[in-house]
Amino acid sequence: MADHTKRMTRIVDHLRANWQIYVLLAPTIIWFLVFLYRPMYGLQIAFKDYSVFRGIEGSPWIGFEHFHTLFGSDQFIRALKNTVIISMLTLVFGFPMPIILALMFNEVLNQTYKKTVQTVVYLPHFISTVIISGIVITAFSPSSGVVNTVLDWLGFDKIYFLTKPEWFRPIFIGSGIWQEAGFSSIVFLAAIAGVNPSLYESAVVDGASRWQMMWKITIPSIMPTIIIMLIIRIGNLLEVGFELIILLYQPATYQTADVVNTYIYRQGLQVGQYDLAAAAGLFNAVVAFVLVMTANTISKRYSRTSLW
Repeated sequence: MADHTKRMTRIVDHLRANWQIYVLLAPTIIWFLVFLYRPMYGLQIAFKDYSVFRGIEGSPWIGFEHFHTLFGSDQFIRALKNTVIISMLTLVFGFPMPIILALMFNEVLNQTYKKTVQTVVYLPHFISTVIISGIVITAFSPSSGVVNTVLDWLGFDKIYFLTKPEWFRPIFIGSGIWQEAGFSSIVFLAAIAGVNPSLYESAVVDGASRWQMMWKITIPSIMPTIIIMLIIRIGNLLEVGFELIILLYQPATYQTADVVNTYIYRQGLQVGQYDLAAAAGLFNAVVAFVLVMTANTISKRYSRTSLW
């Protein structure tokens, strides 16, 4: 009892001494409670035969029936397969690009040129996804698109790329890299800026080239940051860019473009099967949680770098 009283006294004293910090933190905590934790109450409809008229409480429990329906659905299996393929391709081709850009920017000595190029590659991040999709659609238009215009100049037949299932993934992944790679490089540039300059000075004395310094000093020094960002990316492996896909895909490309999030959108908002959509969303979240835990555990064991 005495230990409990002492503990409570310490907590109260801590709050009194640092109340300003908690006041600043309060809006964020309230936002999380209202918009992230409170909606979790609705996840139970994934296990119910949900009816809008009966409400969550009035809808009967049906257990895992919706999950059986999901894994018996060819559309969901196709969406899950496409999600994994697109996510893995994005991880393989998209994740290294910000690192490469950061390393390249670090090697540029002309500050004017460096700032100009950085501005150009950062800019797409601040453009609305709707505008990005419009640029992509216009660029790949069969009538006046720049890509088909070049193909026509070279003597090739024009292609309506956005109706071809085999072209959707390269276009989507390439668009994502163009939009986000530059802005994502800021994290790695900040990590590079934190490297001890004395390491480079010692390497210069030893006669190392800039290429050798990059491989022997820069990359190993920012490896903890790379691992942390990789863990975060793995956790979002099933969170494919929903907005861009919705704006670019069409029934002709569902074969390679339909992902879990677009499946949830169609089942929930277009068909009105909120319970089935909630089940698909819950499955997505559980897989993401398992991926983050697994990646973090492996990283902690073998590299001693982790999120927690």
